[in-house]
Amino acid sequence: MTRKSGLNKTWLLGGVAAAVLLGGGLWLFSERPGAVPAAVPAEASAEDEHAEGEEGAAEEGGSEEGVVELTAAQIQAVGITLVSASGGGGGETRLSGRVEPMVDARAAVAASVGGRVERVLVAPGQSVRAGQSLAVLVSGEAATFRADADAAAASADAARRAYERDRNLEEQGVVARQEVETSRAQSLSAEAAARAARARSSAAGSPNASGRLNVVSPISGVVTSVQVGPGGFAAQGGVIAEVTNPNRIEMVFNAAPALAAQVRAGSTIQVQTPSGAVTGIVTGVAAGGGGIDGGATVIRARPTGGVLPPSGSAITGTVVTGDTVGGVTVPSDAIQTVEGASVVFVRTDTGFQAVPVLIGRAAGGRTEIVRGLTGPERIAGTNAFLLKAELAKGEAEHGH
Repeated sequence: MTRKSGLNKTWLLGGVAAAVLLGGGLWLFSERPGAVPAAVPAEASAEDEHAEGEEGAAEEGGSEEGVVELTAAQIQAVGITLVSASGGGGGETRLSGRVEPMVDARAAVAASVGGRVERVLVAPGQSVRAGQSLAVLVSGEAATFRADADAAAASADAARRAYERDRNLEEQGVVARQEVETSRAQSLSAEAAARAARARSSAAGSPNASGRLNVVSPISGVVTSVQVGPGGFAAQGGVIAEVTNPNRIEMVFNAAPALAAQVRAGSTIQVQTPSGAVTGIVTGVAAGGGGIDGGATVIRARPTGGVLPPSGSAITGTVVTGDTVGGVTVPSDAIQTVEGASVVFVRTDTGFQAVPVLIGRAAGGRTEIVRGLTGPERIAGTNAFLLKAELAKGEAEHGH
C-alpha cells in the first residue's frame, strides 16, 4: 500500500539543490583561473534549506485528505471486495416457526373407486417415483367403466363407417344429401359419447377388462404411511398411502397480524436451526391465515443458503421489516469509524476516498445510509478495516 508522502521528495529536492550549487561553484572556478572559490554564505544555505522544506511541506499538504492510494492488483492482493450501495433498509422482527413440506410436496393417494385390495406394492420409508404403482385394486365398478368405454368406442366406429358409406352413395346419386347429413350427426354424437366413456374409465384408474387397476403416486418422494393391506376393502376416496418429497420443504412462521403490512415477498430472513444458520427469502405472506379465527399472519419462506432440518423441526427466524423504498444501504462491515465519524471508502481511479456518512437502521447484515451516498457508488466491503488502518498510519507519519 502507498500513500502520498513529502519526505522522499524533500530529500530529492535537497540533492538537486546541492548539485546546482556545486555546479555553480565549479563554473565560477573555471571562469576565473587562479581564483579561490568563494564560500557559500551560511545565511544563503539556511534560506535554501528553509525554502526547500516549505516546498516539500506544500507538496505533502497538497495530497487530498482521507485518500488511500491502491492499485487494482494491491486491492485484490489484500482481499478487499468491492460492493455497490443498494436500496433497502428497515428493522428486524424475531419469529418462531417450523419446517414443513411444500404444498405440492405431499400426496395423500386415494382410491378413485371402491374395490378390494389385491396387492400392496410399497412400505413406509420406501422411495417411489411419480407414476409408480402403490397398490392393485379389483373393482366391479371399474369393470363397468371399462365396459362402457369399450361399448362406446364400438358404437362410434360403427357410426363413422355408416357415415362414410352414405357419403360414397351420395356421390353415386343413390342416397339423398339429407341422409348423409343425418349419418354425419350420428357419427359425431357417437364419438362424443366414446370420449366421455374413456374419460370416466381413465378417472377410475384405467382398469382392464377384469376391473383390475393400479393406484399410482402422483409425485416422487418417500412413502410415509400405508393405510390398507392385502385382502382389505378400499372405499372410494379412501387413502391408500401417503407420499412426501423430503427435498421440497419450506419455513412457515406465525406472526402478529400487524406484521402483514411490513413484510413482503422477497424480504430476507435469517433462520437459526439446531444444525446451524440458514438464509431464506420470503415467498408469501397471508394475513389471517393462521387459523379459523384469522388471528395470525402466516409467512412462508424458502431457503437460499444452508441446510434445513427435517420436516416438523422447530426454528426461529429474524425477518427484515419496514423496508425503506428508494433508500440506500451498504453491508454493515463496510462502515468504519474514523476520528469518531462513520465513513465508507468509495473507490476512485487511484484507490479509495473516505466519505463521511450518516447511518440509519441496521437489518439483515446491512445498514441504511441516510446521507452521504447517492446509490451508484462502488465501495470497499470485506476487509474495509484495512483501509482505515492504512489511513491512520499515514496520518501518524504526517504528524512526524
